[in-house]
Amino acid sequence: MAGRHGPLMPRGGGTVGGKPLSRGSRIAIAVAIGVALGCVCAFLYPEGLFMRPSTTALQWPRHVGSVACESSDKVTSLKSHLVSLERKNAELKSQINELSMKLQLAGQGKNESLYKAGPFGTVKALRTNPIVIPDESVNPRLAKILEEVAVKKELVVALANSNVREMLEVWFTNIKRVGIPNYLVVALDDNIESFCKSNGVPVYRRDPDEGVDSIAKTGGNHAVSGLKFRVLREFLQLGYSILLSDIDIIFLRNPFDHLYRDSDVESMSDGHTNMTAYGFNDVFDEPSMGWARYAHTMRIWVYNSGFFYIRPTIPAIELLDRVAGRLSREKAWDQAVFNEELFIPSHPGYEGLHASRRTMDMYLFMNSKVLFKTVRKDAQLSKLKPVIVHSNYHPDKLDRMKAIIEFYVNGKQNALQHFPDGSE
Repeated sequence: MAGRHGPLMPRGGGTVGGKPLSRGSRIAIAVAIGVALGCVCAFLYPEGLFMRPSTTALQWPRHVGSVACESSDKVTSLKSHLVSLERKNAELKSQINELSMKLQLAGQGKNESLYKAGPFGTVKALRTNPIVIPDESVNPRLAKILEEVAVKKELVVALANSNVREMLEVWFTNIKRVGIPNYLVVALDDNIESFCKSNGVPVYRRDPDEGVDSIAKTGGNHAVSGLKFRVLREFLQLGYSILLSDIDIIFLRNPFDHLYRDSDVESMSDGHTNMTAYGFNDVFDEPSMGWARYAHTMRIWVYNSGFFYIRPTIPAIELLDRVAGRLSREKAWDQAVFNEELFIPSHPGYEGLHASRRTMDMYLFMNSKVLFKTVRKDAQLSKLKPVIVHSNYHPDKLDRMKAIIEFYVNGKQNALQHFPDGSE
């Protein structure tokens, strides 16, 4: 191909003023025209000549449906989560109460930095364990009754079924006469519940419990007596101190005026002298041992499980649990088990109960052996008026209860004379 040696000339003769346009001039004019057209289009069509449908507009109907469905799922999920949290909260509250009680027990006297021994003869150990944190969730219905009946978080409590109806009437009649307002009968059958209500006696009928009701309705004195350790547990968990009373007891004064309240358990004794009631050093003689024939022992007659004051403390609740547990497994007398758990110390293979205890004054809280064997025959002692008399040593309970009323309430001096000392 032959090379071009001159400038390219436009076809058609593009000229300005009769002169042909150069290649650069044509390009500049084309650019200027393009820029001008672009400005016009930008002004007239700010969103462009070819607008696409809005992405939001296209997706809106589908988005609305999705949101509605998603909201419903979230509400269901939140409700389920809320139920789970409420259940967890209840579990945590229960754990807090349990840990608080354990903390109370673990912290008793453990912080040695808080204690410093004083001068000789002035040191006194801790006597009174702290009470548990009341837990009304254990039995809301009973909690409401106790709030109405108790005085200063204390009350007398007795268990009764129809087998002891006549003695129960003597029991609550004397409580009313003395003017004791804070007492409650735990009715073990419907007849006793109705009987108490008809006589204006505060009564509590337990919720059905197959393990308890079979004994409660048909059991004799010893069987029913064993139930009290299971029944009393709820009273203590609710934070109340209980003066447990069998119904073969005559109240002559208000017992709450004569309690010390310095121990987990404060009980009347089956002892009939100072030695037997409060303990003594008993020398055991074994001649075959020669020089070592004499062995010193400590003895005390048992506490009476038919009349004792128990505070709402961890050791007290542990006592009830231990006794109730053993009675459910063993054929045993509740009073024997009660004393074994209170007095047998820790030894290899056994951890004793760490509960404080106090023996009541045997002439104020009197058993029937003290009365019929000693007091009625002593001119000075017979002038004393006890707080209660318990007809625990004699089977003819009702007759002796009526005679006790005649002697101490009605002033009949010979009312006790015709009874034998024992159960002849």
